[in-house]
Amino acid sequence: KRRGPAAAPRMADPHPLFDDTSGSQPGGRGFAAPPPPPPASQFPPGAAFPVSSLAVAYGSTLATQGLDMVDRNINRFIPVGRLKYYFAVDTVYVGKKLGLLVFPFVHQDWQVRYQQDTPVAPRFDVNAPDLYIPGMSPPRDPPLCLWGPPQFSPDSLGLQASSALAWLLLEVVAIIFALYVVTVTTDLTPIDLVAFAGYKYVGMIIGLIAGLVFGRTAYYAVLSWCCLSVFVFMIRTLRLKLLAEAAAEGVLVRGAKNQLRMYLTAAIAAAQPLFMYWLTYHLLR
Repeated sequence: KRRGPAAAPRMADPHPLFDDTSGSQPGGRGFAAPPPPPPASQFPPGAAFPVSSLAVAYGSTLATQGLDMVDRNINRFIPVGRLKYYFAVDTVYVGKKLGLLVFPFVHQDWQVRYQQDTPVAPRFDVNAPDLYIPGMSPPRDPPLCLWGPPQFSPDSLGLQASSALAWLLLEVVAIIFALYVVTVTTDLTPIDLVAFAGYKYVGMIIGLIAGLVFGRTAYYAVLSWCCLSVFVFMIRTLRLKLLAEAAAEGVLVRGAKNQLRMYLTAAIAAAQPLFMYWLTYHLLR
């Protein structure tokens, strides 16, 4: 028999209608192995990457160093630990101190007591300076004027408080400069000067209350008494701080340097009534 020509091999269709899926079936000859799973992370789920841990540690170190730097700078200019001494007061001390500021004429012992070269806390010694009374007095001064004339506005409360604080700081700076010019060596610190200069606000508040309740005549009478009381209080307090140093140095009582100390003490005491009148007379208009 004659054989016919062999059928030509069928060419694969370059664009098949259906994909050959015979090799993807399980058990088929053309079965392809599934792709390998991605490599497991060497860090457990939820664990932070090393970069994040280093960033957190570095940030904590910077924060700690910044706090230490701030504390050192604050303690250099404002001794926070020292300020605790000036606020160690109690109710008994505040009552005695207010009485001493208004009636200083009968007080005899003005010496500050010491314990192992350290002054005792104000609550144990009425002669010790404190910042509680000076710190609480200026905020009460402007609100008293709300009882005054109707043209007074609450907007001026901040202006009055800022003015009182500015005059207080100016006074302290002037005293420090005067002590430097006169070359007075004393144990008075700027905080002590702020405390002593702030005691005049007690007399200012008492004078304002008298004027707002009983009239202008009562204001002048009560303020005059408070000015005299503060003057006597400052003279008897500062002379122990300024003149006692002169006695320790062996300066003669009639010496020129000692005379400057006495004039400076009198000038600081005389400035208190002037400030008391200057800061209060316009509030009763």
